[in-house]
Order: sequence, then structure tokens, then C-alpha cells
Amino acid sequence: MIHSQNLARMTPKEREAFVAALTPQQASELPFLWEFWARPAQLLPPGDWVYWLPLGGRGCGKTRTGAETVRRWARTNAYVNIIGAAADDVRDVMVEGESGVINVCPEGERPKFVAARNCLEWPNGARTLLFSAEAPERLRGKQHCKLWADELAAWRYPEAWDQAVFGLRLGDKPQAVITTTPRPTKLIRELLANPLTHATRATTYDNLANLPESFVDRILRAYEGTRLGRQELEAELLLDTPGALWTRATIEAAYVAKPPALTRVVVAVDPPASSTERADECGIVVAGLSENGEPCVLADLSSQGDTPLRWASRAVEAALRFEADAIIAEVNNGGDMVEAVIRQIDANVRVKSVRASRGKFTRAEPVAALYEQGRAKHVGVFAKLEDQMCLMTPDFDRRATGISPDRVDALVWAVTELCFTQNDGASIIDFYRRLAKEGK
Repeated sequence: MIHSQNLARMTPKEREAFVAALTPQQASELPFLWEFWARPAQLLPPGDWVYWLPLGGRGCGKTRTGAETVRRWARTNAYVNIIGAAADDVRDVMVEGESGVINVCPEGERPKFVAARNCLEWPNGARTLLFSAEAPERLRGKQHCKLWADELAAWRYPEAWDQAVFGLRLGDKPQAVITTTPRPTKLIRELLANPLTHATRATTYDNLANLPESFVDRILRAYEGTRLGRQELEAELLLDTPGALWTRATIEAAYVAKPPALTRVVVAVDPPASSTERADECGIVVAGLSENGEPCVLADLSSQGDTPLRWASRAVEAALRFEADAIIAEVNNGGDMVEAVIRQIDANVRVKSVRASRGKFTRAEPVAALYEQGRAKHVGVFAKLEDQMCLMTPDFDRRATGISPDRVDALVWAVTELCFTQNDGASIIDFYRRLAKEGK
């Protein structure tokens, strides 16, 4: 049978002749014939593996690979379950998305999404339970014949994977497909070293023919030719950047499952100069100060393309949700407008304006020192923030890295306010000086 790649090489007349030769039934089945459309690396690999790890760049077809694998497994397995990084990702991308499970199935094979029970019910009686990695406790005690885990490298709580593995014990051959961008987290490194893992790689370039021009232009413009582009486009597992302020090991050592008791909480905002889709991100990081004087990152709410009113709304909502005592806003890109737009959302919120007078690396150094000393905490994984942290070198160049470190800037402002700025109580510097005098 002709393969899709051969079909793409045909002239328009040859393609017309190929389609005209199909029977009506063949023509209706062709869009759902995955073996015809898939690249070899997207098909279930042979061998006695437990974990299939398709590492891929953005837009390479990871979601379609996972969904089609679920579709095939559901034909012969009672429970083929799904875990996504967040509940919205499960519903909007993995289940109902353009390349999600429902849309890759022909009508007679298509499962029914039962929102009340948070599952898919297949025509043959199989079920697919839907889970979010943000709620690892829901996975406790659940069992799986087969499993699709998406964007494992970005899961906030790594213990969700532990619970998933504990439940992978039904049927004759329990297996999991794990579709993810290859961030060098502890989980990904352990999976790659596991003899039960079969890893494959796909790049963004492998799937250019199926991607919209706007996506290709935006993503390639942002990442091509940069160090981060090797991860985001070429699916390369990047190790630590020489000379960076943070290492993966340092950040992993800071992970905690729950925040400690906190004495202060702040929301730090690093606003962008514009709100177009190609503008820098608006960095929004929530952090608190523990009773023993250690900063603790609670949330990274940064995003791209928001209008001033939208990012200001998210900052105020975060301040209310986390009961923050202030919003710390950098005013280099906006001056008085930054505080004014925040007060449009809530006139009562306390806003403290800060202005950068030193370089990003210099401002970040004392914050990184706290991590190196084991005196900073992260409540779970903040994937995009941590990627930026591990790229901060003395000669940081946004053109070479493919990013503007807006998330790191927000983190630095938050920790600086909590730890290196005199407030109602003693600063963390005074705290450590007192410990040194006491010989602790």
C-alpha cells in the first residue's frame, strides 16, 4: 500500500488519481488509518518494553501518537487510562483536542466522554479513566492495564508518577506511553536509564508539512538557532549550562510536596513592554517566607500575550488566593502605568514598585546563593521557570538562549523582597547573622 510520505511526493494529478481509485468505504476510512499517516517513530515499537518514551519537539505529533496508541490499546484492554499535567490539558488536548482521543477515532469506534465520572466509555465496554498530575492523591489505589502519560517532564508533583507506576499492574502486559518534551528532570533521566524503557525521538522539523504556517513561523522564530531550541525543536536532552547560576540538581533538592508555615507571601510581577503574541512573557511568581526565614516558591503564573488588564487581573487574583500582603511590580517597562493598571482591578491592594538598576545576573546572584545553601524551596515543579533558571549565565544572551528570563526576574523580585529587603521584621541577612553568632 502507498504510504502517506509517498503520497506527499506525488504530483497533484497523481494524488487525484490515487484518491479517485479508492472505493467510498476506503476513502472514508483513510483519514483514520494511522498506519498510513504515521511516521515509523510514531507507531508502537516491538519488543518487551514497559515504558515507551516518545521524546519530541513542539508540534512533532506527540499528542497524536499518544491518542492513537490509546485507541489501539482500548480494543483489547479493559482499562487504558490517561494522565495529563493539568485537568485542562487532559480535557482540552488529550481527549477533545484536534489530535485527541475522540477526534482520532472513526464514528463507530469513538468513545463517549462522561464528564460526571471523568472517563471515556468505549463502544466495546473498555473504559479510560482521566487523571490530572496536579492531584496525585486521586491516583492512589487506581489500576491500569495501559497508560498514556503526557508531558511528564512538566508535571508539578513527581509523586503522581510514582502512584501511576504502582497502579500499572492489570492485564498480561502492563505498559505506558509517555509523550513529553525532553527536559532533563530526575524522572526523565531515570526513565531513560531504565532497561524497561524504549525511547524514540521526533523533531518539530519531522512534522512541518502538517503544521500551520503561523505556528511554524512563531515557534521557529522564537527558538531556531538557540540552545533552548535544541530542546523545544530538536528534542535534545540538554544538560546543565556551564556557568549558570542554577543547576538541575540544586533545584531538585529544593522540591517539597507542601509549603511550610509562612510568615509573609508576595506576588512579583515583571510586566512586558507590549501584549502581542511575540512579546516577552509577563512574569508572575508567588513566593512566601517560612518561619525559619527560607523563601518558598508557591506558583508560577506567567504567560505571554496578555493585555495589561489581563496580567494585572491574574496578579490580583493570585494576591487574593494566596493571601499575599503585597504585589511587587517592576516598573522599568511602564513606570506609573504598572501600578495604575493593577489598581484598576483592585484599588485596595498594596503595590510596591521596584526598579532594576543592575543587570539580571547580578540581581539573581544572592537569590541563587540561597538555593545553593539549601535555603530555598519549590512546592512542586515549575518547568518553564526552572528552564530559565538553568540558563542564567554571566553572559546571558536572549538571542542565543531563545528566551527573555521574565519568570526568573519575577522570582528574583519576590525573593529579594522577602529575604533581602528590610520590612516589619528582620531581614534574612539579619537572621543568618544571628544564627552565625549563635554558632548554628
